Amino acid sequence: MVHRRTLVPALAVLCVGSLAACGGDADGDGTAATPDSPVDLRMTVWTADESQLALFDEIAADYVDEHPDTVASVTFEPLPFEDYTTTLTTQLAGGNAPDLAWIFESSAPEFVESGALTDIRPTLEGEEGYQFDDLLDSALSLWSDGDGVYAYPFSNSPFVMFVNTDRVAESGQENPAELLAAGEWTYDAARDISAASAEELGGAGLVVRDFDYAGWGNLATVWDGWDATPWSEDGTQCTFTEPEMVEAMTWFHDAAFEQAAMPGPGTSSDFFAGDVTMTITQISRAASLDGSFEWDVVPLPAGPAGQQDVIGQAGIGVLANSENPEIAADFLAYFTSPESAEKLAAYFPPPRESLLTVDVLGDANPLLSPEQLETAVISSIVDAQVKPAHRNFAQLDAAVRGALDELWSPSADVEAVLGTVCSAIEPLLEN
Repeated sequence: MVHRRTLVPALAVLCVGSLAACGGDADGDGTAATPDSPVDLRMTVWTADESQLALFDEIAADYVDEHPDTVASVTFEPLPFEDYTTTLTTQLAGGNAPDLAWIFESSAPEFVESGALTDIRPTLEGEEGYQFDDLLDSALSLWSDGDGVYAYPFSNSPFVMFVNTDRVAESGQENPAELLAAGEWTYDAARDISAASAEELGGAGLVVRDFDYAGWGNLATVWDGWDATPWSEDGTQCTFTEPEMVEAMTWFHDAAFEQAAMPGPGTSSDFFAGDVTMTITQISRAASLDGSFEWDVVPLPAGPAGQQDVIGQAGIGVLANSENPEIAADFLAYFTSPESAEKLAAYFPPPRESLLTVDVLGDANPLLSPEQLETAVISSIVDAQVKPAHRNFAQLDAAVRGALDELWSPSADVEAVLGTVCSAIEPLLEN
């Protein structure tokens, strides 16, 4: 889900440097110093799910029992999802920094580069039995700077294609799973199946969930198949006008406005209500299925650049300006250990290669078959691309959304509109 988030200037004034430079690891070896009295730790989260919070409390209680001399309690503080980053940075600016915090992938570069987060790599590598090498390099990439690691990527939820196989069969279309097996599962095939089924049965064909002609970042699930990106890897150059992006957005525009494969602006269509043929969304949405229709789940289709996997990611970081960064880092090592990560896998796909198995993820996703888990979930996490992120993402998000508004009409000139997008965001990229 994409929401507008505005970061306040708090990150710019936080201390920059290592954990030790911010009053952290007293011994410089990644181990927590013993305080004069046990401390209370606080971690901000955006979930209010009682079962998830109960699991967090269970893991934290075990940690407190094992570390009575250093930690008295661990509190998980839910903040509203829509205003999460704004609320968190307001706490930082007001001198009320939590010890640990969940961080959105879109804001990761800003948090990492600002020095707001401490380097947790020494602590994780120094923890006995942690198995740091088990963490996927692709999962750590967004949260790393040089040799430092500034957050643990606790949630790695892949985007997949859910398919209403009843609608596919009733409209006489080819089954996406069979196309996948034959090496013919492409965006063109998905478009054609969607358009034909919508024409035959009504309802909608293909829906990119949470896009709604506003949440443009979710279109990465499509344009990655063209090897397109919104900006250069170093975040300084707009690439909306590159041929790959122009071709991808032209495909999307035509699928919506010429082939009627997708519902247009202002149309509300929910796959899980049963009147949509297929939808691109995260695997965690499987919990919304109620058995009212037959369905399947397959990986994202292939584009001209081949099949690309995309994940939504979130990290847990230790705040440099917290009162107890070294103890917080030690708790994070416990909270994300192999044993804890296996428990958390019930809700959050882990970045640990050893836990990306049918047995582990099957317990967390009982609606999915072993074959679906293997082909659509596990294979979609390893080496996946992460949704767009930038150190100035909050301002870029609003600017791109506003400039793209002109694209969502049948007569839009795709290339011209994308040029307008670059004109709007280039000053923000330079900053």
